[in-house]
Amino acid sequence: MLDATCLQHRLTEAERLEFEERGTITVEDAIPPEMIDRLTEVTDRIWHEQREAGLGPHDNLFYPNFVAKDDAYVELVDWHTTFPKVWDILSWNVQLYHSHLGVTPRVAPGTAHKTRLGWHQDSGRVNTEMESTPRPRLSLKIGYFLSDVSELGRGNFYVIPGSHKWDKLGLPSDGESNPEEAIPVCVKPGTAVFFDRRLWHARSENYSDVTRKVLFYGYSYRWLRTKDDMTIPPALMERSDPIRRQLLGDGINANGHFSPTDGDVPLRGWLKEHLGEEAVS
Repeated sequence: MLDATCLQHRLTEAERLEFEERGTITVEDAIPPEMIDRLTEVTDRIWHEQREAGLGPHDNLFYPNFVAKDDAYVELVDWHTTFPKVWDILSWNVQLYHSHLGVTPRVAPGTAHKTRLGWHQDSGRVNTEMESTPRPRLSLKIGYFLSDVSELGRGNFYVIPGSHKWDKLGLPSDGESNPEEAIPVCVKPGTAVFFDRRLWHARSENYSDVTRKVLFYGYSYRWLRTKDDMTIPPALMERSDPIRRQLLGDGINANGHFSPTDGDVPLRGWLKEHLGEEAVS
């Protein structure tokens, strides 16, 4: 539930400039140790369940639509140190449209070292069918890192700063190396990494004994179709406050996603109350 203390964590002017220019910002200590422990426990439970269902010991886990699996996940939807930056970047007409967690164990012994990474922008066909150049932002993600990826070789997330304004990515002709602008994201547990959906990014393999664990929360404008099934049990929706219900997909009717009333977007009313009329234009 939002309270006025979250206003201390709004986007700073330096962060705004960095996000506009580089397409990514990093927030250290976004979640405290006790929250990391809670999130790790439930993530390990899901990983164990998937292992029981046949996932191999060295297989990567990509698990979408996870938010409703535990209240700890739900709390991150409007987390006080990060969500204010979401509305400052996208506006108040936002929703959680996508989520996925990742667990990346050490690669199997004898696996050949992979050099060329799987570079991509998010949103699939959006990047083919949008006519403008550069394509519009539309959404962003926050990656919450639960494990220590402060060193290379731990399944690090790679990004190309500034590439969110590139419609195409030129790759080296050797078929093996990565763009020279690519950098690894090396962060400690509890760090939140924001990135524009257009940013060219990739995941690398894990060659360490530290299992990589990360939670991704994707936010978009409410008029964008959700990328996940967004399975939200009625009981969870009922016990959530109005702003959280907005983020979980609630609304009065379909048109409210395009021309929202106060009932569709309680976040707008909250911002107007705390920040004034200029905050909700």
